[in-house]
Amino acid sequence: LVDGEKLEVNPDRFDKFVSNLSNAQVAVISVKGMVCDFCARGIEKTFRRDRAVTKVDVDLSKGKVLIAYDTQEPIDRADIDSKILANGQNVTAMQVFSI
Repeated sequence: LVDGEKLEVNPDRFDKFVSNLSNAQVAVISVKGMVCDFCARGIEKTFRRDRAVTKVDVDLSKGKVLIAYDTQEPIDRADIDSKILANGQNVTAMQVFSI
């Protein structure tokens, strides 16, 4: 079980994620309870349906979810928490970066 509590992200994966982004904000979310690829794909699918999200990446091995939003979109922590909880996992921490 990867608890994802620390906000450590694979640097190569993060660089690849942000490589073609501009004028964006990236939420790095630590998730507890993501135990299989099915869990990861469920989270990915949930956020891809959100019109405010421009890009999403789930790193099962680190327990991290990267979500890119346009800078004009507010990032709602409660909304993120509820979407991940609906998939059966819990958010333990979140950090937002501007790109």
